[in-house]
Amino acid sequence: MEERLQKIIARAGIASRRTAEEYIKQGRIKVDGQVVTTLGTKLDPEQHEITFDGKSVTLSEEKVYILLNKPEGYVTTMHDPQGRPVVTSLIKKMTPKRVFPVGRLDFDTEGALIFTNDGDFAQQLQHPSNEINKTYVATVKGSPSKAKIQQLEKGIMLEGRKTWPARINRLSSRNNQAVLEITIHEGRKRQVRKMFAAIGHPVLHLKRVAYGGLKLGNLSMGKARFLTSKDLKRVFSKKKNLYNSMGSG
Repeated sequence: MEERLQKIIARAGIASRRTAEEYIKQGRIKVDGQVVTTLGTKLDPEQHEITFDGKSVTLSEEKVYILLNKPEGYVTTMHDPQGRPVVTSLIKKMTPKRVFPVGRLDFDTEGALIFTNDGDFAQQLQHPSNEINKTYVATVKGSPSKAKIQQLEKGIMLEGRKTWPARINRLSSRNNQAVLEITIHEGRKRQVRKMFAAIGHPVLHLKRVAYGGLKLGNLSMGKARFLTSKDLKRVFSKKKNLYNSMGSG
């Protein structure tokens, strides 16, 4: 059901309606990524993602946490103007609540993706200061030398900034391809692909397999499951240990 935006902000416990109106005028409210400054704007909070100062706005309700094994060929957005498949279509039958994906996975990347209606949790998971490790399995062209792997582990320059240390394990090498497990805590756009491209070994296939200590496990492709309180603790169980274990590089 559509409601005035300032009413939704108030119901979420962020501010009074009057203060919410000031926030809207100041351009601090976004709907589906777009700033909304028109008072009286009506929308259905179940159908749109609303943020305040970059943090997701959720109404007071039971918190939901879902882990999806995302297939390739889906965009990590609530809506897509190009009409491509969206990840929310894979979990819509699991809960009537409006949940949103935490962070993103590229259109051509598969694997672990968390959904929730808990804005605070999403903020903790994404904030760089928390350094939540994310682990991927990458199939790359060729077989990177030990020296090149060490370059990535120590950090390389990408688009004018040095990457933080990474942990890389070689799983296999054959047929002019290598399969490597890489753990990072940054979240730059297409970072893993850019890192391997920078050393001359472009990624052929990429899958995220873990957030912190929470592993994708045997969850089938395109399937999802609810996360338990123990699962949520696993997400944060290995934060910051990657950088500490690697040193300053």
